[in-house]
Amino acid sequence: MKKFLTLLTVAFAVLAVTMVPGKASAQSFKFGHINSQLLVALMPERDSAVVKMQKYQNDLEDTFNGMQNDFNTKAKAYQDNKGKWSQPILDAKTQELNDLQQRLQQFIDTAQKDLSNRNETLMGPVAEKAQAAIDKVSKAHGFTYIFDTSVGAIIYLNEAQSEDILPLCKAELKIPASKTKPTQFGQQAADTKSAAK
Repeated sequence: MKKFLTLLTVAFAVLAVTMVPGKASAQSFKFGHINSQLLVALMPERDSAVVKMQKYQNDLEDTFNGMQNDFNTKAKAYQDNKGKWSQPILDAKTQELNDLQQRLQQFIDTAQKDLSNRNETLMGPVAEKAQAAIDKVSKAHGFTYIFDTSVGAIIYLNEAQSEDILPLCKAELKIPASKTKPTQFGQQAADTKSAAK
């Protein structure tokens, strides 16, 4: 919503300047657009960050699965033997299951926060590098405004009057022009696991 209001303000400012006699006309403005999310997705640094995130997430999932299996095994033993155990043993086993369940929940909460922090640590510099490239290209080519088509706030875009700066930013970041789609890590990971079996 904030980006939409910003774009709306920019649009009104452009209209106001172009309608005032003696001021600059719309012809003195140079407009550009880019899908910044696509630019980030095409960056090799993003690929590296995604691989690191997937490995980290897999490690967390393996640990969680081990904890969950331990809980399930002890819960089954509890169900199978609760009629045979004396009250002190039953109390101890109940407490043990409650403790395991609490540890599982704490692990989930901590893992979610940690994943979010790790994602920010890995992806933050990638997004900053993409923004720096956009800024550099925009200044070097004399653009007045660059609109980000990935935010979904642009209702209409006349591409004849706005230049797509994605190719310029790809060149700035040394991304091959032939790379037009992000790497598909989900399928790649599935293929790797299948090959390992």
